[in-house]
Amino acid sequence: MWIPIQINENSAEPLYHQIETQLRSLIISGVITEGTLLPSIREFSADLKCSVITVRRVYQDLENEGLLRTRQGTGTFVSHVGDGAMEGYKQDAVRKALESAVEVARSVQCSEEELQQIFQEIVERKYKGLE
Repeated sequence: MWIPIQINENSAEPLYHQIETQLRSLIISGVITEGTLLPSIREFSADLKCSVITVRRVYQDLENEGLLRTRQGTGTFVSHVGDGAMEGYKQDAVRKALESAVEVARSVQCSEEELQQIFQEIVERKYKGLE
């Protein structure tokens, strides 16, 4: 199975975190559904051109969150995630992104009003299908 993960080697964000964040989003959004067999750690690391240790850490972290389950000799699968938990994951992901955006805005002395205006413009553009 091919998993649409994009790695930015120029990013300051650690490689495992880039992979983990994107894989979590694919599961939470339903792009990768419950019961889906994920590639083996070796296969996935080869596809992503990264270390086996990196992919193992991603799988373990997501398994600890309850998003994946591993069956010895069979592979790693996407777990059942209840609607309530799914909503919680979605809100957490959005909340973290917004907190990061606010931190950036504050670091460049963007006022609250400027930030709200920028946010509103982006929301309108994205939800009206202009991007």
